[in-house]
This record gives sequence, structure tokens and C-alpha cells, in this order.
Amino acid sequence: MATKSKSSTPLADLSTEEKIETLYELQKIDSKIDSINHMKGELPLEVQDLEDIITGLDTRIANYTQEIDNLSKETKARKEEIENSKVLIKKYEEQQENVRNNREFEAISKEVEYQKLEIELAEKRIKEYGAESKAKKKLIEDAKELLEGRKIDLKTKQDELASIESETAKEIEELQAKSEVASKKIDDRLLAAYKRIRSNTHNGLGVVTVRRDACGGCFNRIPPQRQLDIRMSKKVIICEYCGRILVSDLLDQEE
Repeated sequence: MATKSKSSTPLADLSTEEKIETLYELQKIDSKIDSINHMKGELPLEVQDLEDIITGLDTRIANYTQEIDNLSKETKARKEEIENSKVLIKKYEEQQENVRNNREFEAISKEVEYQKLEIELAEKRIKEYGAESKAKKKLIEDAKELLEGRKIDLKTKQDELASIESETAKEIEELQAKSEVASKKIDDRLLAAYKRIRSNTHNGLGVVTVRRDACGGCFNRIPPQRQLDIRMSKKVIICEYCGRILVSDLLDQEE
């Protein structure tokens, strides 16, 4: 009578030994995915950083441009004030020719003096606006120059990343499919524990073999009796030092 293949065995029918073997198989698949992703190095982060820098520079340039527009509007408003003051001065000077007493003359003279001060103040503001606008235009030029350099850097990094992703896309897709198949054979609690342990390690190893009487993750020595328990695969055993799941090195030998 034909035996039922392991891949078709229901999750509930898997023995603890088979679950441990499947878990180790999942680890090997995920490690291959990690290895491929490691080829990308810091490229994804570098691309993201450059994109953020470019967005920031675009925003900065837009803000400077808006500020220059506002300065232009303020300059125009001050020029209009100057013209209005000149009109008033001419009006007051004409009125001075028809005053009836010194009191009226002095009052009008004060108005003329006030308008002249307004003109001086407006002219001062216009000079300040001009200097500020010139400074901001220089900042825009510097930002644009920096922006162009960052865009070139981004294009280089994007091309490099795209090349790696293109070369490894098919293999990653196949490995992810295998990872999903293996994951479905493991009960949710054990799978969650594996993922949690994996996320807490610097190299992504949540399951390791015992090699030379030591944990393959932290390299601390494992007592002989505990090694025997690990080889028997009757229960899931965790390294008391690093928290990784321990499996027998015989699994590699069988492969």
C-alpha cells in the first residue's frame, strides 16, 4: 500500500519530530531569502534617504520661492505707499499756499513731514526686502545645485537596486512560495515563536543546529543529556542562553 507523502499530511497528524524538521526547513529557506536580500545591503535605505532629501529640498525651494513672492508683493505695496505719500505731500504743499494763519501752516507742515518719514521708512523697507530676496535667491541656487547632485545619486542607487532585484526576483519568488508552504505545516503558536525569535536576532536565525556540542547561534556549550533530548526531537527545545530553537545536526547530515 502506498504511503502518504509528508507534504500532504494534515497539520494535526504531524509528529513533533516532523514539525521540528519542517521548522528547520523553513529556517533554511528564510536564510536563503535573507542572504539574497543581504546583497542589496543598505541600498533600500540609501534610496529612501535620498528620496527624503530630495523631497525636503523641493519643499525648501518652494518655500523660498513663496517667500520671494511675498517680498515682491511687500515691495510693491511699499512703492504704492510712497506714491500715495508723494500725492499727499503735493496736496499739503498746495494747501500751505492758502493757509490763513501760522497754526494751520504748522499743522500742514507736520503732515508733510510725516509723509516724508513714511517715504523714508518705505524706502528702507524696500532695500531690506531687496537684500532678503537676493539672499533667498542665493539659497535657492545652492539648494537647486544640491538637488541636482542628489538626483544623480538617487538614479545611480535606484539603477543598482533595480539590477539586483531583477537578477534575484525569480529566485526570491520561488523561495517565498516554498516558505509559505512550509509555514502552513507548522502550528500557529510555534510559527509565531519562530518569527519572534528570528526578529530578535541579528542574523535572522531562529532555529540552529547543535555543532561540536554547542549552540549554533550563541556557541555556548550544550550538556550531553540535553543534546540527546534534541536528537530525539520529542519536544521543542530552546537554548537557555540565546533563546533560539535547537535542532539536531543530524538533519543536515540526512539532507
